[in-house]
Amino acid sequence: MAFTVGELAKLTGVTVRTLHHYDELGLVRPSGRTAAGYRIYEERDVLRLQQVLLYRELGLALEQIAGVIDDPGFSRGEALRAHRAALVERRGRIDAMLAAVDAALRLEKEDAVMKDQDVSTMFGGFDHSQYEEEVRQKWGETDSYKESARRTKGYGKAEWEQIRRDWEAIYARLAELMREGAAADDARCKGVVEAHRAHIDRWFYPCSVEMHAQLAEMYVSDPRFTANLDKVAPGFARYLRDAIVAAGG
Repeated sequence: MAFTVGELAKLTGVTVRTLHHYDELGLVRPSGRTAAGYRIYEERDVLRLQQVLLYRELGLALEQIAGVIDDPGFSRGEALRAHRAALVERRGRIDAMLAAVDAALRLEKEDAVMKDQDVSTMFGGFDHSQYEEEVRQKWGETDSYKESARRTKGYGKAEWEQIRRDWEAIYARLAELMREGAAADDARCKGVVEAHRAHIDRWFYPCSVEMHAQLAEMYVSDPRFTANLDKVAPGFARYLRDAIVAAGG
């Protein structure tokens, strides 16, 4: 079977622009061309595209994916089994997180007194362990880490809900500007970036412009942060980083 780029985009939900980008990177190149020069994707290309998307879903950067699937020792069967195991684990965490959201909604609706079991349920599914030790090693002795720990220790349901709402509003506005095609140094982006910095400063620790820029680099250098931010919109992590850097320049 063979597909044009338009047909493949329609069948997979991957945009034509993204397919062209993968082709330019050498990540998923069509095996052939029509007489008119149009891209033709064969079955092996489709399988490779699926592999790329699976790795992206697991949080790997494109350059990392290329290194993995182009390795001579790469086994598609083994990779699929590993993907499946990872997705089953993720499904378990998602189920737990859904239960956490349902518990929070119930408390919101009933305006009930929070019990120990409610707290446990509300934080089910969140994998804190993958970050805690790394955060402690990197920043455990810094004033910022200590101040953040001191502040957040006293936060209850109302404070965390306010923090969440603030983050969502900030990210939603910046994502809107990104979709409009606003440049990262647009004055409107600078306003949102300042709200982002002020939010950290208010709720966690004093955040200078310089520290904000350091955080911004982490958003794109750590694939876990990138994957999480890109859930807001594809490419959002890099756009946020660029906007923060531009605002501090």
